[in-house]
Amino acid sequence: MMGTPAAPTFTRSALAPGLLGAMALLGGLALLDSSGYIVIRYAVSILALIICVFAWQARSWWWLLLLGPIAVLWNPVFVIALHGQGWVSAQFAAALVFIVVGVLTKVPVQRGGGAGVD
Repeated sequence: MMGTPAAPTFTRSALAPGLLGAMALLGGLALLDSSGYIVIRYAVSILALIICVFAWQARSWWWLLLLGPIAVLWNPVFVIALHGQGWVSAQFAAALVFIVVGVLTKVPVQRGGGAGVD
């Protein structure tokens, strides 16, 4: 006899913003020395902060040590001017961090506690 499938106990909420951030970083390589790169800075910084929230919810605080500097270095408001091969390498490293954190972060599913129908 087949029972009902068990409900998942976690979600990978950080996966979508992680993949979007990686795509923005890799696509942004073409815009590195142009004024259009500000859009990439906004996207990467905001997505890093969103993933920070999911890492916090998953109690995976160690990821904040990698995501925090990404949010700061790609911050579009207080720009830290970085150039050269090191900055290009940082783009790839940050993309890798986004993908790894997105795949490995498991946010627990909240059971009950909502407005139920009686």
